[in-house]
Amino acid sequence: MSANINHFNILRQPVVTEKSYTATGAANQYTFRVARDATKAQVKAAVEAIFEVKVEKVQVLNLPGKPKRRGFHTGTRSGYRKAVVRLAEGETLDVAEEA
Repeated sequence: MSANINHFNILRQPVVTEKSYTATGAANQYTFRVARDATKAQVKAAVEAIFEVKVEKVQVLNLPGKPKRRGFHTGTRSGYRKAVVRLAEGETLDVAEEA
């Protein structure tokens, strides 16, 4: 399956934090920021097409924006959607590897 522009619009960026990096080695899971309207099936298809790997499971989370304040002005940062993708046994991605 070849990747098209819609697959790249679904996956926004990899999430590289200490917690996601630990899950990479322990459970073969990778974390991505995805489009707000992306479904599990769309995320699975995008990862399989772009990285040419077999996806076993996808979990998605909607994270709310954090309230912020500067002086008397209050506001909220925009929230985002995050997907945790578990790959099949023996598959790996090079998105969050150390150099």
